Amino acid sequence: MKTFSILSFALLVSVAFAQNGQSGPPVDQGNGTNRSTRITDEMSKRMSSMQKAESNGVSVRLKDIARFRGIRGNSLMGIGVVVGLKGTGDTRKNPQSAAAIANYMKALGQDVNPALIEPKNCALVFVRAELPAFANNGQVIDITVASSGDAQSLQGGLLLRTELYAVGDNETVYAVGEGSVSIGGFGASGGGSSQSVGFLTAGRVPSGAVVEKGAPTKLVYDGKMFIELADADITTASRVEEAINKKYPDFLATAETGGTISVTLPKGMSAITSMSKLEEINVMVDNAAVVVINEKTGAIAIGGNVKIAPVAIASGSISVKIEESTSVSQPNPFSKGETAVIANQKVSAEQGEADIAVMAPNTTVADLARIFQELRLKSSDIINILQILRQQGALKAKLVIQ
Repeated sequence: MKTFSILSFALLVSVAFAQNGQSGPPVDQGNGTNRSTRITDEMSKRMSSMQKAESNGVSVRLKDIARFRGIRGNSLMGIGVVVGLKGTGDTRKNPQSAAAIANYMKALGQDVNPALIEPKNCALVFVRAELPAFANNGQVIDITVASSGDAQSLQGGLLLRTELYAVGDNETVYAVGEGSVSIGGFGASGGGSSQSVGFLTAGRVPSGAVVEKGAPTKLVYDGKMFIELADADITTASRVEEAINKKYPDFLATAETGGTISVTLPKGMSAITSMSKLEEINVMVDNAAVVVINEKTGAIAIGGNVKIAPVAIASGSISVKIEESTSVSQPNPFSKGETAVIANQKVSAEQGEADIAVMAPNTTVADLARIFQELRLKSSDIINILQILRQQGALKAKLVIQ
């Protein structure tokens, strides 16, 4: 039986030195003394930095973890027509396409009966764009298009001029989009067979829309601005308040909730200047104890503050092997028997030697990684172990399974 302790190597070395009454690693009088000392120092520094990051978090700029209230994108939507398709557009089962084309032609002075339009080279599409904050007239933005009918492909299509509106406002045109559609796949057909890769009924028009009007942006609310954290956390909000008041006391920062910090706009200072000063402040962001598992891909992410209570786990396997062979049964002479082919099976079962890991109190992420590597576990085995540890109560973290 194989036994392995998850205690980190550095901790084991420290315990050994303490038991021998030594304050540090023994000095090698032979060759490699400097190298051994350097490796030990590097390991000590790495362990110290990891422990510091776990307890204090990591230092990041405020602009990377938060935004100011009022600064947000706005979704724009419109209905357009893609033309120039090679017979892969909508069929007559979707009369909306012919009607949309007729409306386009009527706007250009041509009155055409929709019933006479063959829409196979056209497709009715939904057009979407994201209007960023502070967008001005004339700025270009990307747009996406997606077929709303039974078109087979938008490959090679051209989006006609499409007006884009904001949610709840169907009167104000915020952007106008048009241009060649770029799809993320391709298709080919011939001889009665076809082959396609990716999605052919959705695509993008890079820089395909021109902003006609920017959305209003409100930054100051009764003399105050509000900082919204991307991930609400009480500890991080408190640290943001402390960091702002330490560097800029005039802002009178107050953590109102775990996700919102209010600041008072100093007299004589503009909102943009204030935001520029605040977003460059470095803040120690707390590390949440979370384990995220994606069972589809086998990916596992373990947070820095994840700890394991004292527990023992065992990982073993049972393999069953079936070997099959054939032999010929020949009857004795003059016995009137018949020659026959007989299948022989040999079944054997083996139980692998269990790998046992003993987890000490406050086992860290580095220790977990080390034991999983030592046991040479597959992703599926690691996922099962983490789930079992959470059910048993030894895993002191939130387990998120995607």
